[in-house]
Amino acid sequence: MILQATPTVADWHFPNMPAHRAQDGDTEGETSPQADVLVAEPEVAKPPMYAVVIYNDNYTPMEFVVYILQSEFRHSMDSAVEIMLTIHNSSKGIAGIYPKDIAETKAKKVNSLAHREGYPLLTQIEPHQGE
Repeated sequence: MILQATPTVADWHFPNMPAHRAQDGDTEGETSPQADVLVAEPEVAKPPMYAVVIYNDNYTPMEFVVYILQSEFRHSMDSAVEIMLTIHNSSKGIAGIYPKDIAETKAKKVNSLAHREGYPLLTQIEPHQGE
């Protein structure tokens, strides 16, 4: 007499549950209307924003700051002059608000350009709250 062994199926999701024997016609692996799962839409959060801040110094010409604001941050002449005056009068001013990687890149580029031109202009990034 030959006995036919039925395979043992263990569920790795539940290691403490005993294994059960798979039977012909077993439909546990198939989906049924009762087993459907509702999939929620993924929540996409806006990235944290950072302000590119330019600090005032006594050596960098105002014209160079206006040039930087126009060329690197795409401000109009009027906007660039207004920001430059804010930097001059308040010791610092925001050149733009970007996601972190873009803000870091812009700050490094401005610092490099200023250093190459022989100016001590300092640009850093700071976390920015709100819109």
